[in-house]
Amino acid sequence: MKATPPPAKRRRGPRLAVLALVFCSLLVPIAFLFNRFPAVYVTDERPQQEIDLPSFGRMGLERSGGVTVVKPEDGSGANAETKDTPEMIHRGGINSHHHSDNVPSKVSANPKVPPPPKIEPLKPKAKSVPVPVQRTEVISGNNMKPAKVQNADDVEKAKACQLEFGSYCLWSIEHKEVMKDTIVKRLKDQLFVARSYYPSIAKLKGKEALTRGLKQNIQEHERVLSESIVDADLPSFIKSKIEKMDQTIGRAKACTVDCNNVDRKLRQILHMTEDEAHFHMKQSAYLYNLGVHTMPKSHHCLNMRLTVEYFKSAPLDSDDSAVHKFNVPDHRHYVILSKNVLAASVVINSTVSNSEETENVVFHILTDAQNFYAMKHWFGRNSYRESAVHVINYEHIILENLPEFSSQQLYLPEEFRVFISNLERPSEKTRMEYLSVFSHSHFFIPEILKDLKKVIVLDDDVVVQRDLSFLWNIDMGDKVNGAVKFCGLRMGQLRNLLGKATYDPQSCAWMSGVNVIDLEKWREHNVTENYLQLLKKFQHNDDEASVRAAALPISLLAFEHLIYPLDERLTISGLGYDYAIKEELVRNSVSLHYNGNMKPWLELGIPDYRKYWKRFLTRDERFMDECNDNAVDNDDEC
Repeated sequence: MKATPPPAKRRRGPRLAVLALVFCSLLVPIAFLFNRFPAVYVTDERPQQEIDLPSFGRMGLERSGGVTVVKPEDGSGANAETKDTPEMIHRGGINSHHHSDNVPSKVSANPKVPPPPKIEPLKPKAKSVPVPVQRTEVISGNNMKPAKVQNADDVEKAKACQLEFGSYCLWSIEHKEVMKDTIVKRLKDQLFVARSYYPSIAKLKGKEALTRGLKQNIQEHERVLSESIVDADLPSFIKSKIEKMDQTIGRAKACTVDCNNVDRKLRQILHMTEDEAHFHMKQSAYLYNLGVHTMPKSHHCLNMRLTVEYFKSAPLDSDDSAVHKFNVPDHRHYVILSKNVLAASVVINSTVSNSEETENVVFHILTDAQNFYAMKHWFGRNSYRESAVHVINYEHIILENLPEFSSQQLYLPEEFRVFISNLERPSEKTRMEYLSVFSHSHFFIPEILKDLKKVIVLDDDVVVQRDLSFLWNIDMGDKVNGAVKFCGLRMGQLRNLLGKATYDPQSCAWMSGVNVIDLEKWREHNVTENYLQLLKKFQHNDDEASVRAAALPISLLAFEHLIYPLDERLTISGLGYDYAIKEELVRNSVSLHYNGNMKPWLELGIPDYRKYWKRFLTRDERFMDECNDNAVDNDDEC
C-alpha cells in the first residue's frame, strides 16, 4: 500500500511579514512626532570634575523601546563624589533657563541694584554687560511660584513621565482636573472591590445566590458607568444601586475566602487600570505633540490669503529710502529667521515699540519660499515707525550665491530638552529645561549679508520689552557671538557626543534668542568654514533628523572660545514650558524667550505669559479678521 504523503505545512512567513508591516505603519506617525524632539542625555558635574558618560550612539529619540536614560553609577562616573545629574534629551529645536553653576535659579540678579539705567554687572569670569531693567530680584525659590509638595514616588513618576513624554507632562499636570463627581468615583470603587471578590465567592459551595447577586450588581454598575461619566448623568435610582452593592459586598466579605486570591485579583485589576491609564496618556501625548507641531488653521489661512493677495493686487510701492537702508553698515541691523508671519511681526513690533530711535533700524527676515510672498505682502502693508523691513527668500539667495548648498532648506533655531536632577536630594523635583542653539542656516548669515559688519539675531519666539540700543555699544574684543551662557551644561558633559575634538571641558553652553554677532570677526575667524568641516564630521546621514541632531555639537564647537558672555538678566527664557516663573519677573525683564513647545501663538500656550506676546500683535488687520485668528483673542490684560 502506497504511503500517503504528509500534508504540506502552511507558510507562516508572509502572514508574519504582513502583520509586521501593519504594526510599523501604526508606529510611523507617533515616531515622526516624537522624533521632532531628538534626545541626548548628559550627567551633571561639580566644578573641576569630569564625568565619563556611556556612548550616545546616534543622536535621536528612540520610541520603539522607550527612552534610555543615562544614569550615574556610584557617583556618576569618574569621580564618586559627583552627585548632580542633569539628564539631557536632544530635540530639533529648543531653549532653556539660564542657570549659574550650582544655583537652580532661572536668572541671577542682585537685589541691591538701583533702578535703570545703572545696574551693577554680574561678576562671571569674563566681563559681563550691564542690562537696563526696571527692577531686579534674586531668583531662587522666591521668584518662582510655589511648587506642589511631592513625595519621592511622585518625583520619580514625574521624572519618568517627562523622560517619555516631555513637556506634555507639565501641561497635563497644570490642566489636571480634580474629580468632583464623587458618586461616579464611589461606583468605580465598588466595582473594583466586587470584581476582586467575585472569583473567590463563585468557587464556594452553597453561595450560588450570593454569586448571582454579585454578578448582577457588577453588570448593573458596568452598564451605568458606560452611560454616565459625571454625576449629573446618573439615573435617579442610583442610590438604591449603591446601597444594594454595599450590602452584597458586605456579605461577600463575611465569607471565608482565600485572601491571597482576593489580593491577586485586586493587583490584576490595578495593573489593568494602570495599563489603560498609560494607554490614554500616550494618546493624549500624541495629540499634544500634534497640537504643538501643527500650524493652526487660522495661521495657514492667513498665509494663503496673503500669498493670493500678493499676486492679485498691484505691487506695493517700495520705499527707495528703506531699500537704501538694507546695506548701510552703520545702521542697526536685526536678523530674524522665521516661517511664521505673526511671530516675526511681534518680534519687530516689540523691538520698535521699545526703541527710542528707529530711523536707522533695519530688520532682515530670512524665510523659506513657501512663506516668502505672504511675508512680503504683510510687511509691505504694515509699517513699524521709521524702521525698514527686508524680507529675504533664504532658499533663493542660497541658490544664487552659494549654489553648492542649494539643497539646504531654512532651519529655525534648534532646541534641546534638558533634564536636571540631584542625586544628593532625590526628593527634589526634576527640572526640565530647554537649550536653544543656532541652526545650520545661521552659519550662512555673513554670506547673505555681505556688506554688514554687525547684527543682532533674534529668535522668532522672542518679545522685546526694553530698548536694546545698549547692545550696539558693546565692545566684544576678539569675540564673535555675544550670548547668554547656560552653565547648567558644560562641554565636558558632552565628551562622547563631541568626539575627539579639542575643547575646554569647563566651557559653558550658550543660548540663542538674543545674540550680538560681529560679522567682521566672524569672517576673520572663518566660522562658516569651520562649520562646514564640522558638518562633515557630525552629519552621519543625509536625512533631516541627522542634520538637525548635529546642530548642538557643531554650534558649541564652532564658537568655542568665541562667545562673549552677555548679562544673564538680558532675557528670561522658559516661557514656552515653565509654569513656575513669577509674573513680576516676566513683566520687568528686558526680553522674553518663549522657548519650549507651548509657543504663545498656539492655543496650548501658557496663558499667564501669552498675554505679553499678544500685546504686540498688529490690530485691525482685515486678513486676521477674515481668518478668525484666535491669536488676537483677548486674554487678561497685562
